[in-house]
Formats: sequence, C-alpha cells, structure tokens
Amino acid sequence: MPEIAEVARTVHFIRKLLVGKTLAKVTASEDAIVYGKVGTSAAEFEKHMSGKTVVDAGQQGKYFWMIMSSPPHPVMHFGMSGWLKFKSEHTYYYQPKKGEKQEEWPPRFLKFMLETKAENGEDAVEAAFVDMRRLARIRLVDCPGEEIRKNSPLKENGPDPVIDKDTFTVDWLKKKCNSKKVPIKAMLLDQANISGIGNWVGDEVLYNAKIHPEQYANTLQDEQIEQLHKSIHYVCTTSVELLADSDKFPADWLFKHRWQKGKKNASGALPNGQKIAFLTVGGRTSAVVPSVQKKTGPVAKDMDEAEFVDGADEAPKKAKKANGTKRKAVKEEDGEDDEQPKKKMPSRSKKAAQQENEDTEEEVMPKKTTPRGRKTQVKEAQEDTEEEVMPKKTTARGRKAQVKEEQEDKAEPMAKGHAKSPKRTKAPLKVEEEAEEEEEEKKPATPAKKATGRGKATKSAAPETAANVGRRRSGRRG
Repeated sequence: MPEIAEVARTVHFIRKLLVGKTLAKVTASEDAIVYGKVGTSAAEFEKHMSGKTVVDAGQQGKYFWMIMSSPPHPVMHFGMSGWLKFKSEHTYYYQPKKGEKQEEWPPRFLKFMLETKAENGEDAVEAAFVDMRRLARIRLVDCPGEEIRKNSPLKENGPDPVIDKDTFTVDWLKKKCNSKKVPIKAMLLDQANISGIGNWVGDEVLYNAKIHPEQYANTLQDEQIEQLHKSIHYVCTTSVELLADSDKFPADWLFKHRWQKGKKNASGALPNGQKIAFLTVGGRTSAVVPSVQKKTGPVAKDMDEAEFVDGADEAPKKAKKANGTKRKAVKEEDGEDDEQPKKKMPSRSKKAAQQENEDTEEEVMPKKTTPRGRKTQVKEAQEDTEEEVMPKKTTARGRKAQVKEEQEDKAEPMAKGHAKSPKRTKAPLKVEEEAEEEEEEKKPATPAKKATGRGKATKSAAPETAANVGRRRSGRRG
C-alpha cells in the first residue's frame, strides 16, 4: 500500500507536470465503489474537472488532492494498489526491469484520465489514475482550496508527522500513547492517531526506536516515547525527501531486508547477522528484530520464536492448526503473504484439568432440553397415558385366534389323561383334531369348490376331489 512517502512522490509529480496546466479533456470510468462509496460518480468528476486549471496539490498522510481554479476539488486515496501514472514520465516508486516492455497507454484499470492543453510550446500532458483492486477512493470536496483539510475525511485523521511538526510534538505523542491501551504497532497504524504511517513505515520506526511492536502503548516510558518521536520524524522525513526511492534508503534500514521472507537463498537476517522474525500485530504482519526490540512491559501475546526465518534455501513452512488443516496465510496490504504466528497449545496438565471440569459439569448439570426435545417428551407422556387407559384394539385375525383358543380350552377336558393346559398353550395334536371335527359337524355343509389352475380345493372337498380324479384316471365312473 502506498504510504506517506509514496503519496509524497505523487504530489511531487503533480506539481511538476500538472500545476499551471488547464485540463482540455477529462474522461472517467464509472465505478460504484471507487466513486460511489464516497458519494460521487464518474460523470460528476468529468463535469467538474473539465476546463479547469490545476493550481496546486497537497497531502495529509495517505490522502492527496489537487486544488483547482474553482471548487469542488478532487481528494484521493490510493487504497492498496492505486497509482497516478503519467504518459511522459515513469513515476512509479520502483524502476522497471531491463528489457521490460513499455506499458500500454491508456493503461489498464483506468479510473480517470486527464489531458492538458498544449500551451507555450509545451506538449500536452496525460495522466491516468489506475486501481486494479478497486480499494482506492476518489471524491469531490466543495470548499475553498485552503480549507480542504478542515473537511471530511481529512479532519477525522491525525496529524501528518512531516507537515504538521507544530502539532506532532513529544508532549502530544506522550499524551496519545498514555491514553491508548493497545499494542504500539496498532496505534501507529491507526490513521485517526497519526496520518501516513503504514506497515513498512511502522516497522521501520519501531526498529529504529528499539521498541517491540506488541508492547502496549500506555506502558512505554517517557524516554522510549521521546525516542519513538525521533524515529517517526527521522523515518518519515527521510523517505519523503527521497520520494520513496528505496534504492536511496540507508543501508541499515529494515526495509532493505524485510522483503526477503520466503525468497530462495534469503538469509532472513540483517547484514550484521541479527535475525528477522515475523508476527501479526494489529491484523498486520510485522517484521521485528528480537535481539534489538526487547519487551520492557506487558505485550499483547508472547512471540513464537519459531517464526524466525532461518531457511537459506527454502521458504518457511506453513503452520498447521491443531486439527491438521492448513492455516490461511495473512494477506499483506503491500503484496507479501506472510504466515500468522503459531498459537501456543495448552499443556497436558491444563487439558486434563479442563476435561475434569467438563466431566464434573456433566454430572451436576441436567441435560438441556431443546424445544423439539420438549415436544417429544410431551408426546411420549400422552402415549403412555393412552396405553394405560385405552384397551388394546383387536384385529380380525386376533379375534379368530381368541375363538380358536377358547375352543381349544373347552376341548381339553374331553381328552382323557391330559391336564388342562394354561391359556394360550397349544393342546396335544389328538385333542386339536377332535375339536376340529366337532367344529366341522356344527357347520352347515357347503358345496365343494372346484380346483382351478391357480388355487387348490378347500380342505373339506379334498378327499372327494381326489377320489373323482382317481376314478377318471382308471376309466371308471362312480
């Protein structure tokens, strides 16, 4: 992400190439996020910029603006990947590699393009605002040019440490630190506190001040805060004066070596051999040199020493969660993908105590009943009551079985030498046959059914049918 120095570089080129020029042509690409999120549109931008002259440019931290010949004025923020390019000059903060093809024009991911009039023998200047990730913001502020900083969003942000030196004093910083119970790195990243400090600037400042990024701001001693103020002023002023040209940064800066993480043949250390570690503070991956940045007070959490980048031939392995799944990498705003620090697992004794407490709770606490469970319990209670009160229903098949059992009970005393069997106990075979014969005698005679191919004759007609069949086979007639 462009920080205080990169934005200063953009303001430098606006003043060099656009100030004093009249905009002959303005084209803007509609974007409901880049424009719409801050209450404007591409059409409004075109309308209010066309034909105006660029009078000056300004900056507060990561915000910058152009002062036009009349309001409204465009106030812009690059977000993560935005930039203002010029056709006639390379303005990006890194130099193109040898043999790299010249970028096409108009460039990709265009949000607006400005073209000046060719005046006083000078060629027209073309500038293009681009943003691949659509996290940039372009708004119009309707006020006099000198009052832009008194309006939103600038008035909600803290002082710029380079421009607002009268405000950004040691006493001001002491009051700010003493009122913030957060890690010092998180405090520096919050633009409401100080404008312009991003991830790499924050790491550089804390390394220079020899302060651990996780230490709480309100625990810093006065001497540490005084050194922090000096480091903020030194790092921000130096990088702004060098227009974010990292090739010109001091050789002992952490910036020169922090980007080695994960690269092949990277030492993961400063030239003097001091190790560089990486941890997450304030939601951002921070580079820290533990041998220099000592903890002198309470910190957000203990740093995992395993995060040292020692590998000279391979990238650091990704940490795994306790359940074996891979941990997601933390996405860096400035493009680097760093791992989150490993979480310390509780010791076995703590686990055992925790399990013991859970077991005790299970014994004491009754089971929780969900709404669905309560309905089931009520339904079961009703069914139990019905079973006790209501007699059992008897099916047709059941009634036949009862009649048969009663007949068997009556037939049992008639059988000699046999004691009466308990209810629902089968009688001996002989008694059964006698009972059946007795039952058959009582029934009126019915004509025998003819045997068909699909079914057999009834039991009573079976002997007669068999005899008839025998006579037919022998050729005799009955």
